[in-house]
Amino acid sequence: MRVSIVGSGYVGLVSGAGLSDVGHHVICMDIDEARVEGLKNGVVPIFEPGLDQMIESNFSQGRLEFTASIEKAVEHAEVMFIAVGTPPDEDGSADLSHVLAVAKAVGDHLQQPLLVVVKSTVPVGTCQKVREAIEARLRERGVEIDFFVASNPEFLKEGAAISDFMKPDRIVVGVDNPRAESLLRELYAPFNRNHEKLLCMDVRSSELTKYAANAMLATKISLMNELSNVAAHVGADIEHVRNGIGSDPRIGYSFIYPGAGYGGSCFPKDVRALEHTARASGYEPELLQAVEAVNNRQKHKPFELLNRHFDGDMGGLTVALWGLSFKPNTDDMREAPSLYLIDSILSAGGSVRAHDPEAAGEATHLFGDRNGFEIIDNPYAAARGADALVLITEWKLYWAPDFERLEREMKQAVIVDGRNIWSPGVVRSRGITYYSIGRP
Repeated sequence: MRVSIVGSGYVGLVSGAGLSDVGHHVICMDIDEARVEGLKNGVVPIFEPGLDQMIESNFSQGRLEFTASIEKAVEHAEVMFIAVGTPPDEDGSADLSHVLAVAKAVGDHLQQPLLVVVKSTVPVGTCQKVREAIEARLRERGVEIDFFVASNPEFLKEGAAISDFMKPDRIVVGVDNPRAESLLRELYAPFNRNHEKLLCMDVRSSELTKYAANAMLATKISLMNELSNVAAHVGADIEHVRNGIGSDPRIGYSFIYPGAGYGGSCFPKDVRALEHTARASGYEPELLQAVEAVNNRQKHKPFELLNRHFDGDMGGLTVALWGLSFKPNTDDMREAPSLYLIDSILSAGGSVRAHDPEAAGEATHLFGDRNGFEIIDNPYAAARGADALVLITEWKLYWAPDFERLEREMKQAVIVDGRNIWSPGVVRSRGITYYSIGRP
């Protein structure tokens, strides 16, 4: 099929690479001409395991193209995806200006029947706004051309997006027209052979499903972090509690790891956007507010542990930081707990020596002009001479460190484990003062 994807960011590039990999002819369009030229020359602007190889393979074989021309993208497509960003407005609502700008451009250039699929994460009712925007432009042109609008939210995990796209748990589509459903079934047939994964529903339910999924996962994380704070106050070990409740199949082990809170481009933004949607419809979402409040508080937990150890005086101290991205296997630092920790340490008069295998460039962009912040290319070099070490992102290379070396080379052997990946007994047996989340 002839597919165009508007927006060559995370979702657009993964979707374009995946769809072209099964034989569709895909054009990825972006208004950033430098990004487009970079992609044509093999420069992938995001880190996602396996994505650069997939893009290179399909580009070289002619199934994947890149353009800065919306006219070319519209002319090419029988199915067009909108995969542009929906950043939060000041009130927490999703900014739909980019989505609606694409819709207007489609209306300006449409010459043949087209299925427009909204893949961006958007509030309920957005597809209707997209339809109205296209219709308005067609009326201005004085033409009548058949088109359909459908919803098809993405469920990609950063760090595992290729696998998620190529082997999806489910493919949610919201349609109000049999032709739209038929086209989407044809498009996704290569991903649907093992068993039926396509979940067809009305458009509004599809739009809400994406927000509901992220809100549910965020709720599990915040509840576990709330329980970790209860455990710390009553003298329990949250890791024992986690195993005790995770063994219940109704609960399971996924997303119940206590830590420094969730970040990234999805959970924080989507929880706030769903809150705004609920209020706009006349409903006060008290649980969602609590989820966000707990998460915001939890992001400060590593600094609280650190600051308490040093009796509130961080002035002149050097803190080694292992991990910067909001989760492993990505370079994304949007709303990452590391942002709060770095800012708190620097504001308290301390300095930070940070290591991350992928997010160093982004961290330099964010903090490079702050006195006291430094990127180090080796985790042990970052810890050498430090007054404390904080683990904030559980990259695999941090899971089995040489604690004896750390104790020997750090100025003060103090560790704050913001993800509970190390055994308290093992670390303390090496002569290190050790703090973690919700454990004695």
